[in-house]
Amino acid sequence: MSSLPYKQAAGLQQNSLHPHSMPVDPSSGPEISTANVITFIYQSPWRRSKTVDLRNSSTVTEFIFVGFEQSSSSTRALLFALFLALYSLSMAMNGLIIFITWTDPRLNSPMYFFLGHLSFLDVCFITTTIPQMLIHLVVKNHIVSFVSCSTQMYLVFCAGVAECILLAFMAYDRYVAICHPLSYAQIMSRQVCVKLVSTAWFFGLINGIFLEYLSFRNPFCRDNHIENFFCEAPIVIALSCGDPQFSLKMIFADAIVVLLSPMVLIVISYARILASILGRASSSGRGKTFSTCASHLTVVIFFYTSAMFSYMNPRSTHGPDKDKPFSLLYTIITPMCNPIIYSFRNKEMKGAMVRALGRTSLA
Repeated sequence: MSSLPYKQAAGLQQNSLHPHSMPVDPSSGPEISTANVITFIYQSPWRRSKTVDLRNSSTVTEFIFVGFEQSSSSTRALLFALFLALYSLSMAMNGLIIFITWTDPRLNSPMYFFLGHLSFLDVCFITTTIPQMLIHLVVKNHIVSFVSCSTQMYLVFCAGVAECILLAFMAYDRYVAICHPLSYAQIMSRQVCVKLVSTAWFFGLINGIFLEYLSFRNPFCRDNHIENFFCEAPIVIALSCGDPQFSLKMIFADAIVVLLSPMVLIVISYARILASILGRASSSGRGKTFSTCASHLTVVIFFYTSAMFSYMNPRSTHGPDKDKPFSLLYTIITPMCNPIIYSFRNKEMKGAMVRALGRTSLA
């Protein structure tokens, strides 16, 4: 068999590797070995162009939020006024609850201990996302650095996971107080409450590190436009260069533990509370308890279902018009509703507020 085709291959290889060199005479080319053939195939124009593209691809060092970029200036001004009012109201209510529960000696029961920490978590939660969104509604520059995005994501994870677990502990506290009143002081002692709150914070801190690793384990060298108003993990993962399926599956499994499991515990606790009240309370007591449990469950369901939509739904069903309402629901609406539902409807809390305002007026 003639070796001319292989010699021609060698000439083509040399010409493709050295585009500015003179053509090579096939008859004068060297004999081609198996290694040279493999080298020629590897250095084909298609593979060479792919290698050049990868070398020329730049690493992402910043992200651009496009959550409200399509909105008109008047719409952004209206949204700025609305979110600023909601943020200010939420900060004022949660700040007042923190001050009252940590300074009033009459509010020393486990329920108010948990409420104070819930308000503190709500303050941390909304402060990590809303101020930045308000700035982006005013200025045209919607760019955030890679470090800022990762820091924001960690804080959202930490506060969000801790709040999910704390809400479950609060539901259990109400279950013990109503269904086992004689053993309540022994079961929910001060040491137990401190351990439960510490557990919520510990899981938030550790889980935040785990989710942060999943979100940034792959390099970023493609699109850097985030279709939301903050760095939400599934959206950021979808922008990475590697295969996002492993990270998304692990986040889904993690959401079952930190979202679905606490929600099931909360529903079971309130179901037992209702069953206990319906069997022994008067009609007026039943109505009051049912109203309280229904309001608690409403806020809890809003918080958990909106978070589950963001972190447990397939990315193919997501979109900017679907993600933003759910993100707003669990980042600003729920933290604003928590003080109203859990605290301001309580008579002892109202009395503590009156006493605090009285001391402020005297001072």
